[in-house]
Amino acid sequence: MRPPRVLSLLAAIATLACALALAACGGNNDNKTKTSGTATANLIKKNPANANVAVKVGSKNFTEEFILGEIYAQALQAAGYKVSKDLNLGSEQIAFKALKANQIDGYPEYTSTALTSFFGVKATDVPKDAKQAVSQAQGDFSKAGLVTFDPAPYESKNAVGMLKKKADQLGIKKVSDLKGKSQNLTLYGSPECRQRVDCLVGLEQDYGFKFKRFVPIDIGLRYQVLDKGQADLSIIFTSDPQLSTRKDIVTLADDKKVFPPGNPVFVARKAKVDQAGPDMQKTIQLVQGGLTLAVVRELNARVDVDRQQPKQVARAYLKESGYIK
Repeated sequence: MRPPRVLSLLAAIATLACALALAACGGNNDNKTKTSGTATANLIKKNPANANVAVKVGSKNFTEEFILGEIYAQALQAAGYKVSKDLNLGSEQIAFKALKANQIDGYPEYTSTALTSFFGVKATDVPKDAKQAVSQAQGDFSKAGLVTFDPAPYESKNAVGMLKKKADQLGIKKVSDLKGKSQNLTLYGSPECRQRVDCLVGLEQDYGFKFKRFVPIDIGLRYQVLDKGQADLSIIFTSDPQLSTRKDIVTLADDKKVFPPGNPVFVARKAKVDQAGPDMQKTIQLVQGGLTLAVVRELNARVDVDRQQPKQVARAYLKESGYIK
């Protein structure tokens, strides 16, 4: 019997396939028959001409990035490219620096992170419309000699999380409710949170908070520090699987919109994109088409909860979605 999370992923992918091919799905419940045509249409075709093009895919240092990096790398390999990987590079600044130094050819980044961390845009000034945010990021990346592909459909952003018991005890439902209380609370977040406007900087400047302590930690420990009572507050991601499965965690409403939503985009060196030809962008944008928030939370759960390897999870997604055999 398949674990419940696998069933939920298959259901999410099947629903997406039906939405994309509604006429084919019709009113018949035989999903295997009805989605097979869509799966065949989505199958990545290997182009022998790509065999001479080497592409190195990078990623930042957390679960979702590992999975995205593996999805893109395996898809490009299926398209015939000679693919290598350098995943777990570090923070966005480290990954961006590696890209500009030609150490990697491309990696997944989030539009809001790029605009605020690389290009000096205030979090409150990041366009709320995904297309506008992508367009603005594309323009800024282009000036740096980089190409930004179209975004994946889901949005992800930072959020302030805390145990429900603690939130109820203090009467906290939204971020602004921390006023008058933050000085007695400890906030944990990634090391780069200290410099980011969509993290500690925004909480201090836009909300006017002073915390008892800010403690930098590895991103993978963001829930563990809450469970162990080390953190009163922790910076989490809206695409975290825990937000679908745990009722003892609350996400505080960002009523001043300090944490802008961001879609993941694949950012690549222009020289490599030109060398790779149209198959590179076509392949990446094809395989990210099924990445809804529900699917991404499930993929993250397979790694963080089920302890599967990102490589294995990415391959399962590509196969279940009909991108590879």
